[in-house]
Amino acid sequence: MSYVGPDFDPPQPRRPRRGPLTVALAALVPGALLGWLVYDTVGGSGGGGGSDGATVRAATSAASSGAATPSSAAPSDDAKQPGSPSPTPTLAHPTSSAPVASGPLRGKVVVIDPGHNPGNFQHTAEINRKVNIGTNWKECDTTGTSTNAGYTEAQFTLDVSHRLKALLERQGATVKLTHDNGSPSWGPCVDGRARIGNDAHADAAISIHADGSAAGNRGFHVILPGAVHSGAADTRPIVARSASLGERVAGNFVRVTGEPASNYIGDGTGLVTRKDLGGLNLSTVPKVFIECGNMRDSKDAALLTSGAWRQKAAQGISEGIVSFLRSS
Repeated sequence: MSYVGPDFDPPQPRRPRRGPLTVALAALVPGALLGWLVYDTVGGSGGGGGSDGATVRAATSAASSGAATPSSAAPSDDAKQPGSPSPTPTLAHPTSSAPVASGPLRGKVVVIDPGHNPGNFQHTAEINRKVNIGTNWKECDTTGTSTNAGYTEAQFTLDVSHRLKALLERQGATVKLTHDNGSPSWGPCVDGRARIGNDAHADAAISIHADGSAAGNRGFHVILPGAVHSGAADTRPIVARSASLGERVAGNFVRVTGEPASNYIGDGTGLVTRKDLGGLNLSTVPKVFIECGNMRDSKDAALLTSGAWRQKAAQGISEGIVSFLRSS
């Protein structure tokens, strides 16, 4: 905003000497005007008018407060390789917020599934219970993995999910989480996580994870649903749309974060198709998983424990989802 005030007024003819009251009032006017201008510039004009870059900077400033405090729990070493028990997000009491009044994603619904739950390790009997994922029976959920220093996957996934939720809501989307901040206290089970996205009629759903592979294995990969038609599972209607979502997420994730595609799975494409994950098998809406990096590799762990990098991860995922939704 341009400033027009006493300092920029043209010179005026000399006037008769003013009385004390007139002088006092004249001294107050510039200060009041300046105060109004500061208010108008900093906060008085309302939100929603900034550029995308300004929005991202604001989100980064608000959310990038460093790595979360490591949990004292000892999570299991879940490498989550194809063929081994692999945790899938669940859901019980989804959390959501109303979309902003306008934005390119107004009317769109996104479900974010933070992998695992920080409380899972206290409920091993519950999460070890088997549930039907269509192709077979698998554990309700797992505790997830962690860095060697103890920063857990469940902490990581919640943090990235919160950042992602904020970015998408700023563009007008309605965003739901499958669980949040200890509610429910464990899980939900993988079938429940899928059901949350289905019941929300989500336009896109994504499950946030980090891997627990061997040191030296690094990079991200996005998991796409394979064509499954067995029992309660039928992914055939969502396979193509999910592939489009996954490709856009992968492309934007590598561009924004600089994290390379996995060097140990996916043949360098950053894309993997699986048929053994209940969160994908039971989904009736376009859905993918993303393993943002390997928590057991020192280079990846340094990124995953950085608040600034987690903001980049959320931004890359967000841009992939936005690209997918705008192409719909």
